[in-house]
Amino acid sequence: MNPVPAGWPRMSASLYCEDPHRAIEWMVSAMGFTVRLKIDGEDGKLMHSELTFGDAVVMVSGAGPSAREGRTYATSPRTNGGRVSGALMLYVDDVEAHCARARAAGGTIAQEPSTQDYGDEYWVDRSYELVDPEGHRWWISQRLKTQGK
Repeated sequence: MNPVPAGWPRMSASLYCEDPHRAIEWMVSAMGFTVRLKIDGEDGKLMHSELTFGDAVVMVSGAGPSAREGRTYATSPRTNGGRVSGALMLYVDDVEAHCARARAAGGTIAQEPSTQDYGDEYWVDRSYELVDPEGHRWWISQRLKTQGK
């Protein structure tokens, strides 16, 4: 039996958001994610969500007052001074177009698109750093050249 469920990558991410419904809407309109599943509880709080971008899966759920009971650890960077413990990396087909779309939707571009050339032994990527409205940091990249090609 495969330990990884069908339709899931071996690793996925979960984001805690002060306003998870708005965060999902933003990720769809600004970043191109698709909502695969969204379950609201009777109280209107988001119980579970799954967003996809290609084979990537990101779950979005509530933080602070919008978190499910018992999740006192769930915090959004928007409510803790912008501190994060990590960033997400997403490969896209056209980094320039993605950056323009995210900027137009109100995303903060922390670093404009630039090219990172790690040499012929490695790769060349064009990337930018995006801060979403909840304060999560994303590296959005496009592979320009692979090893030796």
